[in-house]
Amino acid sequence: MKADIEHWTSRLAALAADCEVPGASLAYWYGSELHECATGVLNTATGAPVRADSLFQIGSVTKVWTATQMMLLVEQGRITLDTPVAEILPEFTVGDLHATAAITLRHLLTHTSGIDGDLFLDTGRGDDCLRRYVEACADLEQTFPVGDSHSYCNSGFVIAGRVVEQLTGKVWDQALREQICDPLGLTHTWTLPEDVLRFGAAAGHDEHGAVVAQWGLPRSVGPAGLICARAADVVAFGRAHLTPGALLADPAALRRAQVDLPHSYGGGRQWGIGWCLDEWDGHQVVSHTGDTIGQHAALWVLPEPGTVVAVLINGGRSVEFQHRLVTELLGDLHGIDVPAPLTPPEPPVDVDIEPFTGVYERAGSRIHVTAHEGGLRLRTEPTGILVGLARSRTLDLVAVDATTFVGRDAGDSLWDAVVFERRPDGPSYLHYSGRATPKAR
Repeated sequence: MKADIEHWTSRLAALAADCEVPGASLAYWYGSELHECATGVLNTATGAPVRADSLFQIGSVTKVWTATQMMLLVEQGRITLDTPVAEILPEFTVGDLHATAAITLRHLLTHTSGIDGDLFLDTGRGDDCLRRYVEACADLEQTFPVGDSHSYCNSGFVIAGRVVEQLTGKVWDQALREQICDPLGLTHTWTLPEDVLRFGAAAGHDEHGAVVAQWGLPRSVGPAGLICARAADVVAFGRAHLTPGALLADPAALRRAQVDLPHSYGGGRQWGIGWCLDEWDGHQVVSHTGDTIGQHAALWVLPEPGTVVAVLINGGRSVEFQHRLVTELLGDLHGIDVPAPLTPPEPPVDVDIEPFTGVYERAGSRIHVTAHEGGLRLRTEPTGILVGLARSRTLDLVAVDATTFVGRDAGDSLWDAVVFERRPDGPSYLHYSGRATPKAR
């Protein structure tokens, strides 16, 4: 089939129907050509159709854009990756004074700062919202000592966005336009609702296909996940990371491994600068996914063949949908065998589960791990500011090896991986959903 867009339009629609996805947009660069298709509706309440130029929320894919802004400043000699954040932001402090002094820009961009950082705090719509957010980080504690592990940290990228503001003298949204959007000619990439509304914009949907009550995230978390874009613009951004001089003199610097991941079953084995790094069937793959309220996005870049794929989704079984789509697409374009998600082994693995039981806790989440019918049961409990935003999940875990388990909540089609890390000379961690959660008791 190769790049037969009629075929992929049909497959996009079929997969969306099968995964109960209201609407989706696909764009990919292959064979020196952009290919685009779309299916479904932007909003089940209105029936407005998805078009190739419709805007979706790309969520945490935004983080790669923020990392790119930072690397532009590095290439200009304004900072280095090892510049301490506190040297740039006088308002920056966290709960641990040693961590405040030790955290560098590299730590922020590689999720190794240890900041307990799922702080989804609305500090208003004003141009000072990032500064006020950073000031509110003063009470954040450390999940682990600076640089000791990897734990996905939204707060770190908001802080990075504030560094961009401090060094450019522009609010983050404007700096984004001047540093990335305008040079690449991205006409359908915006951050603020009043700009997004000028285009056909997707609404998020819950698991039943109903439009969610809250359309987007607060402006204060912009650098961590606020960009809205059409799929073609996301592909153009990905292509810029394969072309020296398109934005960065050395875009490959962002995809050089910085840290090995303790949980390598969630999309990558290592982390670069902003990018998640993996290898599929002998091909390097750099990627990032993003979730907002009822929307999901994924961007994959394959440096060797120069192929870039972006898919934007507004509900349904989005993770299953994007995995099935990229598996078919890359298999067809390049013969790549995309790794299948982890599943329970046959025969079952016998593991001593007692050391893993207990309560694990970090900002916004308390995780209970208990013995259940000869195995383990994991139950997440949103806490603090995430109450009402995140839902509780219950997973009955099946052992894959001595420290790795898989489980799935009621209604889930894919298994989630959970990795336990026991350190004889330090805290024990539960690695799940990209986060390291220390054992509290």
